[in-house]
Amino acid sequence: MKFNGIIITLITFYVSVINAKALNKNVKGSTTTQKVSSSDVASGFSKNDDKNNLQKLSVVKVLGDGGDANDHLGPTTWWGIPLERMPGLQEDITKLNSLLEDVAKDEYINSDPQTYEKYSELLSLGISRGTTSSPEQGQSDLSSMVKIASSLTDAQCLSVARIFTHSLNLVNVAENHHRFRLLKAETKTNGPQREDCLEGTLKMLSSEDKDALFDQLCKQQIEIVFTAHPTEVNRRTILRKFRKLSEALNNLDDSSIGDFDRSENDAVLRRTVASIWGSDEIRRKKPTPQDEAKGGIAIIESVLWDAFPAYCRQLDSVVQAKLGKPLPPTVVPVKFGSWIGGDRDGNPNVSPAVTKEVVMTLRLRAAKLIGDDLQALYEDLAISKRYSKEMNDLADRVMGSNDVMEKYRRVLGHFKKRMDATRKFCEDALALLKEGKGYDHGQVTGRGADSEVWDDVNPKPLFDAEELANALDVMYASLQATGFSEVADGALKDLMRKFKAFGLTLTPLDIREESDKHTAALDAVTKSLGIGSYLDWDEKTRLNWLTAELSSKRPLFKIRDVPDLGYPEAVVKTLNTFEMASTLGSGSTGAYVISQARTASDVLAVMLLQKQFGMTNNNGRAMRVVPLFETLTDLENAPEVVDTLFSSDGYLGRVKGKQEIMVGYSDSAKDAGRLAACWAQYTAQEKITAVASKHGVELTFFHGKGGTVGRGGNPSVYRAVLAHPPKTINGRFRVTEQGEMITQNFGDVAQAKRTLDIYTSAVLREAFAKHVEPSNEWRKEMEDLSEVSCAAYRQLVRKEPRFVPYFRQATPELELGVLNIGSRPAKRNPKGGIESLRAIPWTFAWTQTRVHLSAWLGCGEALNTPEPEKQKRLRDMYDNWPWFRETIDLISMVLSKSDMSINANYDEQLVDKTPELMGLGEEIRKRLQDTRSGVLKVTGCEDVTAGFSLLTSSMKTRASFVDPINCIQAEVMKRYRKLSKKEKLSDKEKEQLEVLTDSLRVCISGIAQGMRNSG
Repeated sequence: MKFNGIIITLITFYVSVINAKALNKNVKGSTTTQKVSSSDVASGFSKNDDKNNLQKLSVVKVLGDGGDANDHLGPTTWWGIPLERMPGLQEDITKLNSLLEDVAKDEYINSDPQTYEKYSELLSLGISRGTTSSPEQGQSDLSSMVKIASSLTDAQCLSVARIFTHSLNLVNVAENHHRFRLLKAETKTNGPQREDCLEGTLKMLSSEDKDALFDQLCKQQIEIVFTAHPTEVNRRTILRKFRKLSEALNNLDDSSIGDFDRSENDAVLRRTVASIWGSDEIRRKKPTPQDEAKGGIAIIESVLWDAFPAYCRQLDSVVQAKLGKPLPPTVVPVKFGSWIGGDRDGNPNVSPAVTKEVVMTLRLRAAKLIGDDLQALYEDLAISKRYSKEMNDLADRVMGSNDVMEKYRRVLGHFKKRMDATRKFCEDALALLKEGKGYDHGQVTGRGADSEVWDDVNPKPLFDAEELANALDVMYASLQATGFSEVADGALKDLMRKFKAFGLTLTPLDIREESDKHTAALDAVTKSLGIGSYLDWDEKTRLNWLTAELSSKRPLFKIRDVPDLGYPEAVVKTLNTFEMASTLGSGSTGAYVISQARTASDVLAVMLLQKQFGMTNNNGRAMRVVPLFETLTDLENAPEVVDTLFSSDGYLGRVKGKQEIMVGYSDSAKDAGRLAACWAQYTAQEKITAVASKHGVELTFFHGKGGTVGRGGNPSVYRAVLAHPPKTINGRFRVTEQGEMITQNFGDVAQAKRTLDIYTSAVLREAFAKHVEPSNEWRKEMEDLSEVSCAAYRQLVRKEPRFVPYFRQATPELELGVLNIGSRPAKRNPKGGIESLRAIPWTFAWTQTRVHLSAWLGCGEALNTPEPEKQKRLRDMYDNWPWFRETIDLISMVLSKSDMSINANYDEQLVDKTPELMGLGEEIRKRLQDTRSGVLKVTGCEDVTAGFSLLTSSMKTRASFVDPINCIQAEVMKRYRKLSKKEKLSDKEKEQLEVLTDSLRVCISGIAQGMRNSG
């Protein structure tokens, strides 16, 4: 069959290129080994260290720059594993795409055979373009694809784009599975040889004191915060089906299964692929914040609830073998937080009622998960003898239980009943909230809790996590002390660790709001008090007043009077947010993040508003206040702002000597360009760390990174952690995981375990690393690079009058709204221009057109220097400064994914044929070429793909699918825009617009899947 032959040709090419690339490691001018060694300087190596050690961590990437922590498997995985194992990937891709062929053929071969033929023609041209070494042939193939795309009917555009998009999704499934197939094979043969896992890291740190390593593991704090940034283009329904495919492929890898089980798993593949094809992959309406929260909860319920204890057991095994003792059951390597339902920055859909509903839903799902585990433990711990005194005392507190002799069951059964009561409370509360009514939150906040005697007949809901945590500790100690240590280290230990990580609320919810909202609220308050306009006060006056009010015992106003004070609606909403937060209960909330923080008063303002609503350290309701510095100017001013904050009367006492600071990566990159933003982030963290040290403050940085390089993402978490400025992590690392990155890094148990392993080992390694401190000469060079790159970036984005019209015509920025992929508007200000556009759609739009401008603009002007001494210095920085090398390599990787010919077709199809706009497109592509040239001068490589051979191979394969989608997308956008301009549409034209809208959605999704990232 024609289709099957094309697929087999494609896969054969894919595997042959990977084999050839893997065997031919050296790249003239800069070998892969050379790239590896310099990256490892971040880990404490110098250029003269043992080459064998240096080769253990590779920068070679298997997939795109989607930020997937699991991508980085190292050369021993790909080069050490015999290459004959590669056919497993070939077999999987062929199998899955053949199944897709069957269902596509069934639909189109009779009803519209031309659709099928056009798809085959486009795929053949895509393969030809990807495999040819002739630029002329490649351009000819692209021209033919453009011509075919123009000949498609609207319905055919949708149908053909769907096949390509589903094919890319299936390639992703197969690649993800193969990655873990090789990981498993490596573990079975030689044990992990990678550095970016705990076993590999401990091997590299074997000269360190074992007790010091153990203590560091016990005390380090890592928190992964899930956010709902709209970059996951797949519906949750489709994601669940991808997991089913992965599970079936994993089962089929087991050579011990019989013929029946093999045929059953083959049937699962057939049914699932057919189901995916038959599903409506398009979101028909924008998700609500509650919908987004359900997605985050689903990851915990379906993956992390099992993956986390499994990883902890794996961690115990490694620590026991390498350090001689397991970690205590109360120590967990990673915790989790969330912004989903709490992030109201620029999202009017996140109201106080929404946040309250999300928190109650989190409590409900936690109660179910914990209750199920307690029931399983109840059935397991039917032990009727040998208890510790503490266990006897604990069991005696339970009154009215039928479990008289089996005291573990008495306690477990009681807490199971309390979790059932908690579920009932949450269900009733949610029903009231959906009716617009309130519920009695007294129990949630702890008032009236009975902690002395536990009534088993009429159990109360459980809202104090310490009650259950202490009970689990007592049971564990009792089992250990009475000869049942094996039992203690089973399901009970798993639950202890899950409860430590997830508590009674699964993920504490951060609240994020813009600083201006708090300023406006306090301005209304001061005016109503008759003391002037807070908005008009200077910073010193604000600080003096805020400090005095924080020390005062009187409230600013009576809370019950808020509706009658005549405050503006926006102010009332801000105040209601604080009132709502005060009722959520222990463990429900995490940090209160202030976006666009610029002054010390921004922090004290939030602390005062918390105090007004009874959120204090004494009652445990206070949220830690975290300023977010996100523009270039804010980052540059941040050290002085923090110093002022720490110097404020009574401040350090209120925060107990601890402070969290959030660094914004995506907005700073959008504001100033990649190089300038990176340097500002680096120096800001250095200087803030020095300020904290001066004041004796324990500092934690919260890294607000997106998935893509353009938004601060890094495909290798391990290298990214090691490349941070010295002395800025110190065992404490908080970071966001967003959108499609959550799926890629935590989509199934194997992926989640791998991600947790990378984070744990990276933070441990960083604590013992011998960091490279940049010299004054290097710092001066970076200042110059930053200034030049920022000026070039801003000149085009802010000052060039042609830029905004070009951007909106040449990219799908205006059409991204049809995706319905997030509850948050694309702009903070709906009437604003590029400056108000959020970093996500900004990056998303440039990624779609394959030019990736947001990740490299300004770099070429900075790196292309005619001065030999300057060029020599840049090369020295690249060879010997891990942070600089990592920065340049990430830019190089993005450049390797760009395609100027594809990008030029968007101009040809969509941009007004004026010399000004068409000329700007040419100028941008010339800048892209100049940036490539500048990067190559710094790296000493002959091509930007050097060191990314597997990424290049994978992208060439993907390009065979993505190139045709790009051609179809440009054609569809042209038709869509033409039709959208009409003031009045006929019924037929309305139907046509609906089809074109769906085609746009599918094309945008397909390109995002092919690039392995979106925004």
